[in-house]
Amino acid sequence: MRIGVILSGCGFQDGAEIHESVLTLLAIDRAGAEAVCFAPDRPQAKVVNHLTGEAGGGTRNVLVESARIARGAIADVATADADTLDALVLPGGFGAAVNLCTFAVDGPQAEVDAGVAALVRAVHAAGKPIGAICIAPALIARVLGKAGTPTLTIGTDAGTAAALEACGAHHENCPVDSFVVDPVARIVTTPAYMLGPGIKDVAAGIERCVAEVIKLAEPAAV
Repeated sequence: MRIGVILSGCGFQDGAEIHESVLTLLAIDRAGAEAVCFAPDRPQAKVVNHLTGEAGGGTRNVLVESARIARGAIADVATADADTLDALVLPGGFGAAVNLCTFAVDGPQAEVDAGVAALVRAVHAAGKPIGAICIAPALIARVLGKAGTPTLTIGTDAGTAAALEACGAHHENCPVDSFVVDPVARIVTTPAYMLGPGIKDVAAGIERCVAEVIKLAEPAAV
């Protein structure tokens, strides 16, 4: 089984959340599936010094930075073929809301990277499951919300939940160690670091989310 994973850089303040990404890859591997990593080949929206939290200098490329997490085994999301995947998972981190889409700036009017949106739509249209972690459900809401009102979670933050619903999704509150599944849309979401408080708590929810995605991807579940 091949599970696509879309990364958004490297570092929670300007890219993919590293804990969430590694925990996702670990859960996929432990389940006996293969993670196939992708990221957009484009400049990051911003660069942050993770030691100080301040804006950093220079520019970074989302695909190049994501390769740090994927140990180099990664491809441009624009080249991804949904037919070769059994499911798709998107870890969070601020990069999901600024590099994969512009939700952090534009909210319900966010623009989504063309390659990311195309892969999400293709996987969904094929009836294959999608998992989204932390803030990544906002991207799913923006891409798929108007068509089918998917049920999603980002935890309990009322403002972010309202923005998801403005995208056309339905939000359901959820604790960090659990997940929300929409069996019709075949979408599984978990709050992760939208709630925290620590890596063991985040790990519990991500492991359960990935397990449910893989369960939905199994032939008997189709």
